[in-house]
Amino acid sequence: MNDDNAAARVIQDLRAAASVAAPGSRLPTVRELSARHQASPVTVTRAIRTLTAEGVLDAQPGRGTFVQRRAPAAGPQDLSWQSIALGARPAGEDAMQALLAVPRPGMIPLSSGYLEPDLQPVAVLGAALARAARQPASWGRGPVEGREDLRAWFARTAGGALRAEDMTVCPGGQSALSTAFRALCAPGDPILVEAPTYLGALAAARAAGLRVVPVPTDAEGVRPDLLRAAFQRTGARLFYCQPLYANPHGATLSAARRPEVMAAVRAAGAFLLEDDYARDLAIDGDPPRPLVADDPHGHVVYLRSLTKSAAPGLRVAAIGARGAAGARLRAARVLDDFFVSGPLQQAALDLVTSPAWPRHLKSLRTALRARREALVKALAVDVPTLRLALVPAGGLHVWGRLPEGVDDVAVTNAAAALQVVVFPGRPWFAAEPDGAYLRLTFAAAAPEQLREGVRRLKGAAG
Repeated sequence: MNDDNAAARVIQDLRAAASVAAPGSRLPTVRELSARHQASPVTVTRAIRTLTAEGVLDAQPGRGTFVQRRAPAAGPQDLSWQSIALGARPAGEDAMQALLAVPRPGMIPLSSGYLEPDLQPVAVLGAALARAARQPASWGRGPVEGREDLRAWFARTAGGALRAEDMTVCPGGQSALSTAFRALCAPGDPILVEAPTYLGALAAARAAGLRVVPVPTDAEGVRPDLLRAAFQRTGARLFYCQPLYANPHGATLSAARRPEVMAAVRAAGAFLLEDDYARDLAIDGDPPRPLVADDPHGHVVYLRSLTKSAAPGLRVAAIGARGAAGARLRAARVLDDFFVSGPLQQAALDLVTSPAWPRHLKSLRTALRARREALVKALAVDVPTLRLALVPAGGLHVWGRLPEGVDDVAVTNAAAALQVVVFPGRPWFAAEPDGAYLRLTFAAAAPEQLREGVRRLKGAAG
């Protein structure tokens, strides 16, 4: 007997009965349903639990199963008062919701910030989480700053300049960004960012009440001369930077510019928030050391997440800083959510310290290279008018400039009509963009899907 088919029959039977019965009516017992559908009591109970979760049934242990009582129909509602009470809508919300929207079935995702399911180490992660769930101690209250052994791992992989006590575990990189902006700045303060830069950072900075000031970048990363000028003009004390495979444009801060950037930060008496989101996403060669590894005086605040290189559901990251800055970050985390789930921390530690982790990263590098090449070659053949800023040596994205006079949002909408998800360039700029761009992702689909997506994009890009 197929339990899935039996459960489906029971669900269909109960749903039909509930649709015609009065609210509060008693439905057949588990024993009656088992006999009627030749299903085990466990299968029937699972079906009842499914419909209870949907709000169709009301299962009362010891009494039976009843049709859920429906709330009385609401009369006309006037919610217009909320627009006055809430005030102006925060900037960036629409772009973030669009970026995180799950593609509809049949859509080809050429824009996503996560690995496709086939590239995620879900079997290893699932086994690690199952082991963690069976350990009673993992469900207890842990340190606010996170497990010491997990913090020590993050500190070691940052190059050795940070210690475990400098690190704080956070529920994902976005949460860590929000914490850092609130802990290191006050509302109304200026913050320097690369242009273009990660739109989630822009949204978090604006939500913290900060004044975002863009600093132009090129294929070698942020321009140090313009960074110095921005510090002098604004008096900013924080620069948000992705030195490695920056999102969206893919550039890595060049070896020649690294000391110049750090000199500008030191001269301003400022912090550099290093978002090292792509440390595990190298494709061509090994990535350079984090900036924090060569920062003896505590100017660099370091952020690293496991989400991008593992799975979207592994919401584990860490942020580290020395001195008073580290203390401020830890204090801010207490106000946010006390601490990260113990089983999730244990599972993350098991994953990154197991022999499976380096094997995963090795196979991931091979897969990302194949997908990157498939996307770049397809674009060269089918959409040659989309000029790539560079072919990134790692990360998840390529950044292409559209011809003059072409609207990026119009192309995005036209692509959606052709069942392709792309993302326009303008939300990635803190000020006016210098042209029309698309951010395309090569990690969210297999090579053959990428090629088909680009063929469809050809019809949208003109």
